[in-house]
Amino acid sequence: MKKIISLLSALVISVVSFAGISNADSKKPIVIPTHNWSSQIVMAYVIGGIFESMGNNVKYVNADSQAVYESIRIGDVTISHEVWESAFGKSFTTALDKGGLLDWGDHEARTLEDMGYPNWVTDKGLCPGLPDWTALKNPDCAKNFTTPDSPDGKGRMLEGPQTWHGDLIPQRVDALGLGDLWWVKFAGSADALWAELAAAEKEGRGTIIFNWTPLTSLHTQLVADQKMAEMVNVVLLMDT
Repeated sequence: MKKIISLLSALVISVVSFAGISNADSKKPIVIPTHNWSSQIVMAYVIGGIFESMGNNVKYVNADSQAVYESIRIGDVTISHEVWESAFGKSFTTALDKGGLLDWGDHEARTLEDMGYPNWVTDKGLCPGLPDWTALKNPDCAKNFTTPDSPDGKGRMLEGPQTWHGDLIPQRVDALGLGDLWWVKFAGSADALWAELAAAEKEGRGTIIFNWTPLTSLHTQLVADQKMAEMVNVVLLMDT
């Protein structure tokens, strides 16, 4: 069973816009997208601030994290960063193969993404057998992960926003024969994942959420501030 270890593309830029970026141009703005996770948003404004310090006009637009690469290719968006391969690799490669994009290389960081659970799930004995995914087949495990919105008393897994991986995790749950005991809910944003960690610990119930590494310093501080256990345990549903 392999872990998802993928590349993080450092920077993607539109060929249409490349010529004008190196020179200050206050008439036509450099368009930088923002998505639905905090590190991407923070870095968008850092990159934009650098361009503004060079005398450029910068415009920030909220953009779909899958469709943005086609937008870059045709020149509607200028530049993007944090291209997570497992989530956006297909959309990125499709646009790149059409021409019109410049890929400025991979980030040196290697990433791990999967569904994971906090240490207190093990400490409290909420699902004996984890991280082996077959432990999820036990009804006595699933009942410890239910929430008020759980249909038919099923255990809940909280995925990231649906734009990240589509229906990958629900498909995996069904393919592994877990659909009678578990259901998958999509979070509205990355912040909702961290909020779920805090809520589950306070309520004394188990939780399985989408998680990734490396974490940003902001997420690490969230863990420290709210005394959350680090997500060191993974169920490996993404590559079973």
